[in-house]
Amino acid sequence: MASLLEKVGTLISANLHALVDSALRANSVAVMDEYIRQAENNLEALEDAAATVGGEVKTLKRKYDEYTAQAAKLDSDIDTLLTQKRDDLATAAQAKLNTTQRLADQYKQQYERQQSEYQNLMDAKLKLEAKLTTIKQEREELLALLELAKSKELTVRTIKSLDDIVGIGDADIARIGESIRARLDKAQAKSEMMASRLDEQMDDVLEKSALDNQLAERKKRLGLS
Repeated sequence: MASLLEKVGTLISANLHALVDSALRANSVAVMDEYIRQAENNLEALEDAAATVGGEVKTLKRKYDEYTAQAAKLDSDIDTLLTQKRDDLATAAQAKLNTTQRLADQYKQQYERQQSEYQNLMDAKLKLEAKLTTIKQEREELLALLELAKSKELTVRTIKSLDDIVGIGDADIARIGESIRARLDKAQAKSEMMASRLDEQMDDVLEKSALDNQLAERKKRLGLS
């Protein structure tokens, strides 16, 4: 029992800040999970031990009460026997009373000792339950904190990666743009040249038509048509 209470005492006295610091350094709540596992196992053992000792306390208390009642009755019987001048029976009753009182005292001592042990177990159980609840709550908060930290670290890495690629290929892109613009300029020049030639051809056609008309009028006037 002492060994169990020592283990529980060690768990109860475990420094919460030390557990949290270890978890933060490792970016993991594994150290707290191990504490919780040990605490739950020892809590189960405590409950079993407390039930056992509690049962013994009840048994010892009942025995003590029984022998105390027997002693009280024997004490009264002795007075009655002495009053009746039955000294022989009174002597036997006194011997029995002495034995009964001795047993009652022994059961009382055992009862009080086990009662104290039971109380120690129950106190340790309550303290361990309280510590376990605190650790579990702290674990959930720490887990959320670690997840947030991981998310922020991912964001930082992503931004850094974007910063690293900014400017990469700008010169190539600029050359490609200049090349495309040069092609557009050349195509525009060709289009303008073709349009100019078309205008010239149209002018030539229109001018020849006008000359033909003039000559036709002249032939008509001369009666040559």
